[in-house]
Amino acid sequence: MQIEQVTQTTAPSFFKLGACLIYEALVVIALSLAATAVFVILLGEATTGIKRYLLQLFLWLATGVYFVWCWQRKGQTLAMQTWQLKLLNQDAQLLPLKAAIVRYALASLSLMLFGLGFLWIIVDRDRLFLHDRLLKNKIIYAPRKTASPNLPSKT
Repeated sequence: MQIEQVTQTTAPSFFKLGACLIYEALVVIALSLAATAVFVILLGEATTGIKRYLLQLFLWLATGVYFVWCWQRKGQTLAMQTWQLKLLNQDAQLLPLKAAIVRYALASLSLMLFGLGFLWIIVDRDRLFLHDRLLKNKIIYAPRKTASPNLPSKT
């Protein structure tokens, strides 16, 4: 059996990307519920009027803070850590603040356009989302480095 060498240019499979997106949606739902609770506690119900739009903006900003912070800090969100994926720029470095914010804005726009920027991976030779292709970012397969446990030897 031959072990496949994984490098920083290894693109994740469609399955891993799709599973990561589903997991990411669950994280965003949980984050949105918590952020909505904070908003309602502070400002009261927000089902009509200007409060409704303020809540929507607050949720978008709270989600953005989560993504930008994760991409900048480790290059990975919770879902990306689980599926062993990492976001890097063209220099194989973590995204700077401005690039992370622009990526979040473009990904949001893509979702508003029926997810077309995410469906771009179907036609992209490097399996990149459209916003990553435009910003010259890449999502790579980044397996965890596991240390070998010190097992007692049998004598």
